[in-house]
Amino acid sequence: MTKTRRTWTPEEKAAIVLELLREESTLAEIAKKHDVAQQLISRWKSEFLANMPAVFNKRNEDIEKMKQDHEEEKELLVKKIGELTLDVDWLKKKDKQIIQMRVKKA
Repeated sequence: MTKTRRTWTPEEKAAIVLELLREESTLAEIAKKHDVAQQLISRWKSEFLANMPAVFNKRNEDIEKMKQDHEEEKELLVKKIGELTLDVDWLKKKDKQIIQMRVKKA
């Protein structure tokens, strides 16, 4: 009999960790209630506490905005490159046609 791995959403993990931090129940009780290993809950708690300062860091918001602006600019530039490539290809084709017409006339 194989046991399938459960996956937890970030919201579920946060709820379980917050329940642990409230200290209304023991780690063992919470683990049994949610059918999660105690070690896993402890790891989530450590990860949560380590990343907690990021919530209050305004620089993260600025970095995310910069990333979003960069992506938008990148998409715009890729579109422009595509348009310019089409223009260059069209001009090359027309240039060849003009050269061929001049050769025929001469």
